[in-house]
Amino acid sequence: MRQDELGASLVEYALLLLFIAVVVVIVVGQLGESASTSFESAIDGFPN
Repeated sequence: MRQDELGASLVEYALLLLFIAVVVVIVVGQLGESASTSFESAIDGFPN
């Protein structure tokens, strides 16, 4: 593999990892909000 092809491959892998990291952050954020809302609803259902 030539040096310029190696550099292009590394950039492609870096961009792919960045995209995956962004997707994971978004999904975890959404699941966290959903879980928080569910727990709050459950707690509000208990008598004080």
